[in-house]
Amino acid sequence: MKLILAASAALAAYLVWQSFGWPLIHDAPLMHYIAWVIAEGGVPYRDVFDMNLPGVYLLHAAIIAVGGRGDLAWRLFDLGWLAATMAVLWAYARPLGRGPAAAGTLLFGLYHLAGGAWRVGQRDFLLCLFLLAGALGVARSIEATRAAPVRQGTPVVAVLERGGALPPLVWTGLALGAGLAIKPHAGVFWIAAGALAGWGARRRGLRPAVAAMAIVLGLGLVPSALVFTWLASRGGAGPFVDVFTGYVVPLYSRVGRVSLATALGWYQYGALLWTLLLALALLGLARATPGHGVRKVIAAVGAVCGALHFFLQGKYWEYQLYPLAAFLCALVPFAMREMALPRAAALTRFRPAALGHRAALVTFAATVAVLGAKGADALEPAWIADKARRVAAMTRDLGPLLPPGGTVQVMDVTEGGVHALYNLGRRQPTRFIYDFHFFHDTADPRIRRLRDEFVAGISAGRPAAIVILRDTWNHEGYERLDDWPAIEDLLARDYRLAVDGDGYRIYAKRADS
Repeated sequence: MKLILAASAALAAYLVWQSFGWPLIHDAPLMHYIAWVIAEGGVPYRDVFDMNLPGVYLLHAAIIAVGGRGDLAWRLFDLGWLAATMAVLWAYARPLGRGPAAAGTLLFGLYHLAGGAWRVGQRDFLLCLFLLAGALGVARSIEATRAAPVRQGTPVVAVLERGGALPPLVWTGLALGAGLAIKPHAGVFWIAAGALAGWGARRRGLRPAVAAMAIVLGLGLVPSALVFTWLASRGGAGPFVDVFTGYVVPLYSRVGRVSLATALGWYQYGALLWTLLLALALLGLARATPGHGVRKVIAAVGAVCGALHFFLQGKYWEYQLYPLAAFLCALVPFAMREMALPRAAALTRFRPAALGHRAALVTFAATVAVLGAKGADALEPAWIADKARRVAAMTRDLGPLLPPGGTVQVMDVTEGGVHALYNLGRRQPTRFIYDFHFFHDTADPRIRRLRDEFVAGISAGRPAAIVILRDTWNHEGYERLDDWPAIEDLLARDYRLAVDGDGYRIYAKRADS
């Protein structure tokens, strides 16, 4: 086991070192751009139409404020967040022994590093720190409550205070509440954590056990309340409600749904990797772990919540598997724990406990090998390099076309158009940083209103340039504009094709328009 762990640590160190050159790419520049717009006086949702919660913008704004706008600051943030997440996972698994705890911790680190530059700082990855902190808090609270003496009729809060079980519940609620401010799907484990806290109190005979649950759920509302108070102070509360009730919930939630089999085909080493991770988790669940049953139950509940987190979204993007991966890695130490056996039993080759440990070692080694292969492929993938070149080319091509203070409208999602605007520090005349909303459910009056708003915003704002990326989410090719005559007419009347680049076209405003 020591040899396997040493090889895993060496692989993780190699991937960290090689990843220092990863650029800010794909989804991250979009959130950086929104954070920059807000810093420039923009109002979330009124000036930027987006599907994310405001906690994401505050986090990206903090990164820019502390580390700057460059690639290295983003990379260091991601590695720091990974280190913090691994530290919490280590603390969760430490009672099972250093070796097993190291196994689960290293496996999660390798899982993240093997994902490549596009998965850096994804919201679902950010959630793992809060989810695991919540799991650790519930575990410590239940364990402390179990050790505290209870007198009949003693209020539950008094027992929690005396046994040292109250502070872990407080940080559980606050940690999971912080996750809620980043992505609402964290609410699945937030509710489960409250139920687990109540279950632990009830097992101890505390009355009312619901008080422990109320602490977790009540404090979980605090971070979101603070974030939305900030949003309201900026004038974004009304636009937030409009965006989420008028578009995100009724329309966006149904877009892009595919079958699970189709999605697995997108993931590199997907079927093999997840078969191995699930096998390790099942081995952990099957093995007896006297004295640590509470932590196993919490990790198992977390894994179920992680699966729901993935399936409820319906889009099956690979990074949405992070919470499931985190809790499966929390179950791995239960499989890797080498049980203390009597001397005679230790000499028995086919002892079930010994067989289970050997199976876990082999499965763990195979998982590390698969993650190593995946990580090597993800270090410098061609599509990331192509996207980085496209961003650089658009930034270079746009510069000479823009007068001081001139705006640029982009029609894109993640192909690099908004990233170029972020590099140039340029605003848009409309609030739309994506264009995919315009090309689904086109008969719906809500989509038609968004289309009308977009055309009116360009007509009134008269941007110096319009950048159209060839591909957008769920639609490839410039032909997507064929069924939108208002945009085609506007381009033909007021703009000229200035640059026909690799995957993008830049239309410059005519001098006589």
